[in-house]
Formats: sequence, C-alpha cells, structure tokens
Amino acid sequence: MARVLTRPSETRIRRLRLRVRGTVQGVGYRPFVYRLAREMRLSGFVLNDSSGVLIEVEGLDADSFSEKIRTQAPPLARIDAVDVLELEPAGDNQFEILESLGGRTATRIGADAAICEECQRELKDPGSRFFAYPFINCTQCGPRFTITRALPYDRAQTSMASFSMCGACAADYDDPENRRFHAEPVACPDCGPRLSHPVTELATRLEGSAIIALKGIGGFHLLCDARNDAAIDLLRLRKGRDQKPFAVMVRDIPAARLVAELTDAEEELLTLAASPIVLVKAVAGELSSRLAPGLGRIGLILAYAPAHFLLFDELARLVPGCLPALVATSANPRGEPLVADNMDAEFRLSAIADLIVTHDRDIVMRADDSVMQVIDGAPAFIRRARGFVPEPIDLGEDGPSVIATGADLKNALCVTRGREAFLSQHVGGLDNREAIRFQREAAAHLCSILDVKLEFAARDMHPDFRSVRMAESFGLPVVLVQHHLAHVAAVAAEHRLAGPVLGLALDGHGFGADGSNWGGEMLAVEGHRWLRTGSLLPLPLPGGDRAAREPWRMGVAALQAAGRIDLALTLAPAHSGVAQLTAMFSRGMRPPVTSSLGRLFDAAAAISGIRLVQTYEGQAAMEFEALVRTPRCLPGGYAIKDGVLDFRPLILHLAEAGMGGADAADLFHGTLIAGLADWTTKGAATLGTQQVALSGGCMTNRVLAKGLAQALRERSFLPYLPRLAPANDGGVALGQAAHARQVIMDKHVSALESPPCA
Repeated sequence: MARVLTRPSETRIRRLRLRVRGTVQGVGYRPFVYRLAREMRLSGFVLNDSSGVLIEVEGLDADSFSEKIRTQAPPLARIDAVDVLELEPAGDNQFEILESLGGRTATRIGADAAICEECQRELKDPGSRFFAYPFINCTQCGPRFTITRALPYDRAQTSMASFSMCGACAADYDDPENRRFHAEPVACPDCGPRLSHPVTELATRLEGSAIIALKGIGGFHLLCDARNDAAIDLLRLRKGRDQKPFAVMVRDIPAARLVAELTDAEEELLTLAASPIVLVKAVAGELSSRLAPGLGRIGLILAYAPAHFLLFDELARLVPGCLPALVATSANPRGEPLVADNMDAEFRLSAIADLIVTHDRDIVMRADDSVMQVIDGAPAFIRRARGFVPEPIDLGEDGPSVIATGADLKNALCVTRGREAFLSQHVGGLDNREAIRFQREAAAHLCSILDVKLEFAARDMHPDFRSVRMAESFGLPVVLVQHHLAHVAAVAAEHRLAGPVLGLALDGHGFGADGSNWGGEMLAVEGHRWLRTGSLLPLPLPGGDRAAREPWRMGVAALQAAGRIDLALTLAPAHSGVAQLTAMFSRGMRPPVTSSLGRLFDAAAAISGIRLVQTYEGQAAMEFEALVRTPRCLPGGYAIKDGVLDFRPLILHLAEAGMGGADAADLFHGTLIAGLADWTTKGAATLGTQQVALSGGCMTNRVLAKGLAQALRERSFLPYLPRLAPANDGGVALGQAAHARQVIMDKHVSALESPPCA
C-alpha cells in the first residue's frame, strides 16, 4: 500500500519509490543511481520508462539517497522534479538496473554535447582503443538530438542502429560501472563510423589554403585558415557572402585568449557542453580583418567534436609555434539551410569546397551551431540550435498542446507539452524551397521525439507569411498572434511574469494589427488581453522591403519627416537614387510608413555616413553599435506626445552638424536609451506596473539592451530581457505558443471576449 511521504526520516529500513522527471535518459543517470545505491548499501531497482526514470530504493539511508539523486546528478542530467512515495519494505538484497518500460512518452532526450575531458584523454592515449578515433563518446558527451529518430532513446531509434557493437563496446555498454553504460552512440574503430579522409589530409589541405567541407555532429562546416585573407576572400566569393561575419574555431580556452579579450562570463559560455559560438571582442592583428568587416567583435567557438581536436593537433604539428585558427561557418549555399546529408553535400557544396569530407553516421536532424553573447551581465541567444535543443522552457503550468510556426525570418518552431515549451533549432529564412522543406522536417521530428498530440496551432497575423500557411496545414484550430505581441509574450513566458506587463517590442518589421508596418511598439499585456499603448513616430518607408536593404532610403525619408528634405543630397551627392527620391518627396510622394526602430537605426547610420547599402540584415545597425565608446544624450533630442516617441530632433541634429563615426554612434545610442526610458516611465505609470519586458531584434544590440535595462532599474523598474530564447524572430514562436495557450485557457475558464488588438 503506497502513501505520500510526509514525516521526517527515522532510523529504520524504509522503501521509497522515486519518480524522476527531466532530462534523465541517455545522460548516464541510471548507472549513477546504480553506483550510488550500491555505495550506500541500498537495495531495489532503477529503470527507464515513458515518464523518465523510476527508482525503488530500500535501506536505512533512503532519505539521504533521495536527496543525492538530485544534487549529485551527472553533468548532462536536468532534474525537473522528483516525486516520492513510501512503500512497505520488500526485503530485497541487491540493487539492479531493469529493462526499460514503454508507453506514451513524457520524457525527453538530451541535447548534443561537446566531447568530455575523459574522452579527450582517451583520444590522445595511444594505449586506449579509442586513440585518435573521431567518433569517441560516452554518456557525458556526443550526439543525442541530431541522431535520434524517436523516443525512447535507445540505439535502435538512432542512426547508430546500423552499426553492430564489437565485443569490447558491447561489454562497456552492458557494464553499469562503465561510463559508456547504455551510451547509445558508443563505437570504436573496429565497429563504428569512419571519416572519408584521414585527418592528416585535412590539415595539409587547410595549410595549403584550401576550403574544406567537414561533416560534423549537426551538419557540415566550411573550414579555412582564419589568418589567410585569400582563402577567406575565396570563401566569400564562392558562398555569396560578401561581408557577413564568419565564426572562428580554436582548440581551447588558452587559444581563445590569444585571439579575443574574454570576460569571465564569456569564457564560461564558451566552455558549456553546448559549445555555442560566442560574440567576443577580437584582439587586433591576430586574425584576418576579412572575418568581420566593420565590427569589433567576432564569433568564437571552441572545438567540440573529436574530429576537431584531432584536426587542431595535426595543424599544430604541421606548423610548430603557430596557433591554428579556422573559419568554421555553416556549410550551405547562400540563403539555404545547413547541409547535413552526404549526397546533398556533393550536390550543393562542390562549387564551394575544394574537399568534401563525409562520414557514414547519418545526421537524422540537422542543427546549426548556437550563437550567444553576454548582455547586461548574463547570457543571451542570437541563434538557439545545437547544444540547447530540445531542452524545454518551463511555462509554469500545464496547458493545451500547441504548435507555433514562428516568423518568416530567423524561423524556429515551438511545440508545447504540458507545462513545457520546446523551441526547435534555428531554421532560417523561409524564402526558398529547401528552407520550407527543412521547416516541415523540424516540425515532424520535434513532434515525434515528444510523442505529443497537437490540439491547436498558432501563427503570425501576416496574410502572406509562409509560416502562416504551415500553421493552417495542420488542420487544427488556429490562434492568430500579432508579431510584436509574440515578442513580448516570449519574455513574459520565460520569466513567468504574472499580472500586467509593459512590453517594448523593438525590431525591423512586423505586420501590425491595423495592417501597417510596426517595429517600435509599447504594449500593455495581461493574461490574454493586450493593447498597443504607444509607438515610435512613424517614418516614410520608400521602396518597402528595399528600404531595409538600402539605408540611404531611410535617411532621405527621416529628413523628409524632419522637414529638411533639402539636407538629403548631402547623404551621397553622387548617388543618383538619393537625388531621385528627394525629388519624388518634393513632388508630394507619400509612401507607406513604419514605426520600426530598426529602420530608424538605418536612417541614422546613413545620415552619419556609416552605411548606405547593406549586404546582410542588420549590417548598418551592427556597424553603428561597433563604433560606440560612451553613450551620451542630446538634450532635447526626442519628444513624447500621446504615447508617440519622436526622435526627429536627434536625426536633424546629426544631419545639420554633419556628425559621423563614433561621435554620432555615442549620441544616437545615448539619446535612444534616454528616450526609451522616459517613454517607458510614462507608459508604466498609466498601466500601474513595474514589470517591463524588453524584446525584438534591436535587443541584440548590447549597448542598447544594457543601457536601457540599467536606466530602467535606476527608476525602480524590473526590466526583463530574453535569456532562454532569442530576442529576435527566433523567439517569436515561443511567444506565439505561450499567448495562444493563454487565449485558449482563459476562454475555457470564462466567457471572455476575443482579445483586443488595438
């Protein structure tokens, strides 16, 4: 007869049933439990089932055991809850690991993890059977998500199913005392996957200025020497990537310190098992200036796969005393998803890479490297993918199962199950057939590994988004969620904010509830209800989408709005387009308008002579940010009236003073921070809240995000920045799913009307 455990521990033999939920399968949790129970002389059993891990333990120290399974869990385990029941003692005399039980899945697999220290040691040990083996792994490292087709996470459900274990690997796999006990990808040179080319050949070709496509864990990387200008220029030419920054891979933290000025927080990020790309300040002169033109920071990543370590060691041997550093960028033709299949690589990468290096372990689900940075003292995502997917975000309460299809740029999906939200890996822009196919693969795979029965879909309000068509294809009831509301809702969901929240959604573009172009919005949100309470002053948007690619258009438009179109010709006197657009405005042209902060950044960058034409999204704003030294506010640089924040005085001052470079960057950022803080203060006073959610792609600007958060704290507000999902459109699906659940649950428990969208 089972009963809930409520009384304190007693010195007697007791039997406890422990239900452990979280990321506890495929991370060495059962052998950890087995060893702990034996050390503590306890009897019972442990097994995997559809809900996680089930333990029954009996002995004198059962209570202490139940605490240790939480606090001493393996590094890759994530314990969400341990439910405890007391049972009558059964008189067992040993502790066993029992076979897994099936049933509908409520557990999850872990994310892919960088090679652990023990495997690194074996990789370099000539006496180990794993010596120089590029696929070494154990329960504490290696692929998980990217090789798994479905749960339960057993070898038969992974791309390792076709590799029969040799005797030695089988012995490790079956030994609870071995760290490879039930490590599903376990293999060695005698029985496992193989690279198509020796590592020595890769190193020699890279040293000779070649570009190599190397198949890794979540897909292919394009690699070349990060100090070789000619190789980088050739990679840019072949990949069609004129100036967008490339990430750099180095072997370890000592190597990273030689090429970047790292803070403690950045070093901690770099060494996570997820091994993300981290944006850091580059050391001048150590790497090619072609890596990130016009930017002060580079994306740095440490070697995380065994093949990476073997390659760096071989490069160091070829050129003693020279620190190897490699460009390591996603292998894909321009605008298309990451390549992960061997045959696809031959077809899509042969015009880019001089050598294509494959292996015979299939990548079931591709995943780019995650990209992060430190903002306001804590980690923040720019791209959430390998190493973090499919770790869930806890929404705090159970709700219906929803699939949200995100935005058309920086697309990611979100599926909810119970109280958890699962963001997919970064999909990218949905502007080509391959990307749309990838989005559907990601949705199907996420639903498969979660074993979830979908009840609703959520999507953007834009009538023409490709992500919208996907949401409607499921045949489920659909909840429409305005783009900027989704940004705010994502922050509120991850921080589990209750009561009224004031949200600032600051980005490049989103379809407004009134059909216009939004992008600098103040929203009041409470439960499923929301209201647009303010915006940036709308500016003309000449050329529509072209204005986002050609900041000079926004420069002219901002001067027109400021009443000084006569100054427009000073932007670029030789640019025929500037003269033509100026003339069109002078003749009374009235294009659509936008309240976008992203477009205001473009206007200021153009007027300040920073950039007239962008070769990638956000380039002008990123280069503007890179110039900032110390932000300072222009007195009278903005005005606030009836909820509208007007920066025309700032724009006019930049133009009239002919201010450019760092001076313009300091003044623009400082005035922007002050204006947004004053605007927030007025909006929050009306709403009666101290909770402020800061969101949208502009919140990836470290100067703006940190400065605004600090300014709000000084005014006794509680600012919240996105931490578990990207501030940009990569986090929109989370907000869509969270808000849709709120709408559904609120309507279910009351007769509330549909939420307003003023």
